[in-house]
Amino acid sequence: MASGKNTAVISVIGKDKVGIIAKVSNLLADNNININDISQTILDDIFTMIMMVDLQGLKIEESDITDKLNSLGEELGVSITIQHTDLFDKMHRI
Repeated sequence: MASGKNTAVISVIGKDKVGIIAKVSNLLADNNININDISQTILDDIFTMIMMVDLQGLKIEESDITDKLNSLGEELGVSITIQHTDLFDKMHRI
């Protein structure tokens, strides 16, 4: 990578319920992923969260963390996506 960064954007969207932030944060911590920035809000009972995370310490394959986030999303009834920032930047460039 030219930038030298190993960061990603995680988005979480779904019906609000207790514990979403805690469970997502715990999964990330358990996999040595640091949260660099986080923004969350609730819009008419819809929970939305965007996280910038550092994948430098990740000890498993990125595809495995994607699978774990997808499983957690199913458990919580929310949609969780992760995109490497290089891909995110390319997709959202005008």
